[in-house]
Parts: sequence; C-alpha cells; structure tokens
Amino acid sequence: MNAPNVAETMQLLGLQARQASRAMARSGAAARNQVLRELARLLRTSADALQDANQDDLSRAQAAGLAEPMVDRLKLTPKVIETCAQGCEQLAAMPDIIGDILGLKQQPSGIRVGQMRVPIGVFGMIYESRPNVTIEAASLSIKSGNACILRGGSEAIQSNQALATLVQQALEAAGLPREAVQLVPTTDRAAVGLLVAMPDFVDVIIPRGGKGLIERVSREAKVPVIKHLDGNCHTYVDDPCDVELALKVADNAKTQKYSPCNATEGLLVARGVAPEFLPRIGAIYATKGVEMRGDAESLKLLADVPGATLAAATEQDWGEEYLAPVISIKIVGGLDEAIEHINRYSSHHTDAILTNDHRHAQRFLREVDSASVMVNASTRFADGFEYGLGAEIGISTDKFHARGPVGIEGLTSLKWVVLGEGEVRG
Repeated sequence: MNAPNVAETMQLLGLQARQASRAMARSGAAARNQVLRELARLLRTSADALQDANQDDLSRAQAAGLAEPMVDRLKLTPKVIETCAQGCEQLAAMPDIIGDILGLKQQPSGIRVGQMRVPIGVFGMIYESRPNVTIEAASLSIKSGNACILRGGSEAIQSNQALATLVQQALEAAGLPREAVQLVPTTDRAAVGLLVAMPDFVDVIIPRGGKGLIERVSREAKVPVIKHLDGNCHTYVDDPCDVELALKVADNAKTQKYSPCNATEGLLVARGVAPEFLPRIGAIYATKGVEMRGDAESLKLLADVPGATLAAATEQDWGEEYLAPVISIKIVGGLDEAIEHINRYSSHHTDAILTNDHRHAQRFLREVDSASVMVNASTRFADGFEYGLGAEIGISTDKFHARGPVGIEGLTSLKWVVLGEGEVRG
C-alpha cells in the first residue's frame, strides 16, 4: 500500500469510527452486553481457526528471529482465548456506567448540578505482539460505548485480523455498526503517524508496547495519550515479615512469567531479614535460571547458593526493565530507604511490600508514588482482569484522568449537567 493509499485508508477509518461512535453512544446497555456475550461464544467456537491464524504469525516471527519474549507474547493459546472469552462475559455482567449522574447537588439558586459519565468517543490503540489485546481493547470499547481504531503489530497481523472479524460479526449480530471496532489493515508504519495525528476523528491514543513505540507516539501525537513507558516493578521484603510468605510471593512476582510489564524486576530486602531470606530466595531463583545482579552486601549472602548466576549490579540495573530471567537485588536499611529507592528508580507502574507491620504497610501505600501499590501480594496481579475490570486497555502511569489498569471508567469522561425548573440568573 503506497503512501497516498495509506493516508486515504486512515482518513476513511477515522470518518467511519466517528460516525460509529455516535451510534455507540446512543446504544443501550442490553445491546452492548449482547455483543460481548456473542463475542465470547464466537471466540470459543472459533478457537481452532484462531490458532491456525496465530501459527502463521508464530512461524513468520520465528523465521525472522524475533526475540523469545516477543514470540511468547504473540502466542494465542487455548488458555489465552478462554481468558479473552471470560473477560467479555465479565464485562457483560458488570453494571452499565454510561449515563450515570454523579454528585447531584442543589444550589442556592435552585438549580441542581452534577456530572454525567459519557463515552470518550473514539480512541486509537497501537500495540505490539499480544493479539489478545485486540479483544481486550474491542470489548472495553464496546462496553464503554466508544468506537476504536486498532493498530496491532505487523508480527500479529493474521491473528489480529481473525479476531477483529469475530468482533465485527458480534457487533452486526446485535444491530450495532461493525465500524465501531476497526483494525488498520496495513502494516505500513506510516499508518501509526497518521493515526496519532487525526484530532478530528480520534479523541485519545493508547500505545501499548515497547519504550520505542511509546516514545514515538508521545512525540508525534496531536491528541492526548494514555501511556506507561516502562514496567520496572519492585518487591520490598520488610523487617518484620513472614519469610515463608515472602519467599512464595517474591518467587511468583519474578518467575510466574518473565515478559509482562508487571513482573518484578527489582528485589529490595531489609537488612534485618536478609541473612535468612536472601540465600533461600537465591536458591529458588538459581533453580529457575534467574540471573541475580546484586549490590556487594547481597552478593556476599548469595555467594554460597549452588548454581547461582551472580553479577555486580550497576547503576543502570536499578532502573532496568529486563523482561527476562534477570533480577536486581539490593539490601536496604529499612522502610525509609526502600521507599526512597523505589521512588527514585521505579517506573511508577507497580511496587509491593511484604511485611507484618501494619504501620509500615500504610506508609508504603501512602508514600510510594506508583499507579499500583501492594501489600503482601505479587506484582503480577497488576492487571485489569485480576482487578475485576473485565479487561484492561493498558496501564497508565500518568496522573491525570486514568492511572493504573485502564478499564471502563478510564474510557469515559465526565460532563457537567444542570437540572432546572426555569431558574434565571439575577
């Protein structure tokens, strides 16, 4: 597709999305929920065909030498498909928030003033690798009464096209416009530049992928962007803590899956519990092939761990998002030093404390400046599905409008409404 054709295609997608967004905003909750339930059914009955399309993408990615974490993200397994279907059903079962009026208060003049929750309109979604994002984005867009334009990575084009076809079938079955969810049909990178610069048609852009993609979108966008750049998440093992609990959680937070942005990349350990905790977690990590990059104090405690791969941490390691079996480890004097380290080096995505001290837990929750802050739980829970949002459009580390996992509310806006009975201003 040459440049003029790409521009024409994007213009058409934008125009159709804007028109569809008006129909979606008018639609009733019953119709939107019908779409989601039908989409869940289609995902399950089309699982074999979806995996065939996905295999084409996987074969092409492996032949191109795509890095293993990226290939892992590309897989559309039966479990991933079922999770997508469950997400659609969970969303369908959730209350409809569109049209809710919040905080209605009578004023001295007699008017009543409140805020109504309304769809944003049209959002553009640019993402890499994970084809399940196509369903997460589409389902959240439908539930929130929006229209969306989706631009997945070239490595997942076959999977994304197969999934988008099912979404459009479900929309049509409920009498809603198929153009409410559109997939950019070209892998030409020029489409991204055009999508982020169409304020007449697109109200917000949501990039989800590597740092390079998000930096490019942030730089070129002419509409607001909901984003996070990195997932440098921390787990802090406090003194006092339940060591058995800490071992279980610190293991899961790092090794349950290496590629997601909510996997723990930095482990901080209070000096008081380090001699007991570090050799034991080190043995677990060594068994699973995790390289440990530590400060001098932690390396001394890990030195005798059989089979451990150890290295001295550099300044760069403290801020690194590895997305791999590598973790940075630092011993800290206590809560104050842990909070200071996290606020300095964290990407403000997700950080956790493992502690038996309620006061420490409360301070950590208040003072750590991250989108998700956890007590005695794995950072891997920082996910829209796990938070009960049905699905997530992405994670925001911005502080305005949406922060953390972005679900239905993050795709809506509030407008002021005034209810009167003939009042006039004197």
